Amino acid sequence: MSLVQALEVFKGRVMALNGDEAVAWAVKQSNVDVVAAYPITPQTIIVEKFSEFVADGEVHTEFVPVESEHSALSACVGAAAAGARVFTATASQGLALMWEILYVASGLRLPIVMAVVNRALSAPINIHCDHSDTMGARDSGWIQLYVEDSQEAYDTTIQAFKIAEHPDVLLPVMVNLDGFFLSHTLQNVNLLPDDVVKKFVGIRRPVKIYVPYLGREVPLALDGKTPITMGPLDLQDYYFEHKMHQVKAIENSRDVIMKVNEEYAELSGRSYGNGLVVPYGLDDAEVAIVVLGSAAGTVRYVIRRLRRRGVKIGMLRIRAFRPFPVNDVVKALKDVKVVCAMDRSLSFGALGGPLFNELRSAFYDEGSRPIILNYIYGLGGRDIPPSAVKVIVDELLNVAKTMEVKELVKYVGVRE
Repeated sequence: MSLVQALEVFKGRVMALNGDEAVAWAVKQSNVDVVAAYPITPQTIIVEKFSEFVADGEVHTEFVPVESEHSALSACVGAAAAGARVFTATASQGLALMWEILYVASGLRLPIVMAVVNRALSAPINIHCDHSDTMGARDSGWIQLYVEDSQEAYDTTIQAFKIAEHPDVLLPVMVNLDGFFLSHTLQNVNLLPDDVVKKFVGIRRPVKIYVPYLGREVPLALDGKTPITMGPLDLQDYYFEHKMHQVKAIENSRDVIMKVNEEYAELSGRSYGNGLVVPYGLDDAEVAIVVLGSAAGTVRYVIRRLRRRGVKIGMLRIRAFRPFPVNDVVKALKDVKVVCAMDRSLSFGALGGPLFNELRSAFYDEGSRPIILNYIYGLGGRDIPPSAVKVIVDELLNVAKTMEVKELVKYVGVRE
């Protein structure tokens, strides 16, 4: 970071914010045109705080209070199709109610940014954290970024607008933060100056398309002047090809996520691995834990203590679950003997959780691969204390020693 950039960052401020407030501040600084949202615990603070910014005249955003989450995302689709920069937020049952529109947003290639404050899906009713909501939406065509703390929630929300609107991507992005563990707990968050953020994200400029009947290019936006079609009936003659456009776009997003992570690091001094994965202690690790979200802090704490005793253990935090960083995962873990995937969600009827299955798939064609185990933990907000992580580590070390697996999938902290 240059001296000039350092001085610009210094002109920012440090605020004690919870994760929800950190997201709201990031949206405030990102030149957002439209926010449409409906409150749901533990996301409500995001849209409440942002509505205060609107009411106080601190932003010039059109805030649309709607009657449901389905309507919230529907309004975002309309606004984004008209060329606006758009944001919304939800959690749990709210994301489930959006289900139909999730696929519409990605299929129409609309760069909507949505914060999802991870919360267990009902039934039974639970307002606390697990990843069942966003894992259920993992194949909806959205980019999914999982953050570890409130600072990363702020930074990633800003980055998400630049990722989503990149002309090689043009896909919606979910920024996922753990309910209550992050959304309702205070942390010192370093905020960049408003003008620095606005310059970084710029202004949304829709890509241009060639319109044959006009004989010229026009912005891909419903401006009310130039007749163009979005989301028409698309049967067997072209539907497949249009889905392949989405496949290409989300593949493109890997490089874009990494590039935006680098650019943001130059601006702020903060980076998150290569943007896709965040390794810790893997250089000489014999066993490793792969994890998403806030539990990474607890895992890192345990690893740090064990490392002092000479235990060769490391961690790989997956930041981008979609697109899944296959090559980065294989490169980071190829020399590890035993790996465990810590899943904070179930995949009913499958052999293990979603992260576990992604890891196993990534290594399937590798000639040399680690033993991969699955530990499902923390459902419905159940805590994962350091003592529980230590038990997992001891079991991984035992498998590395004996090379014998007694249970492929285990459930952490469940009463029998």
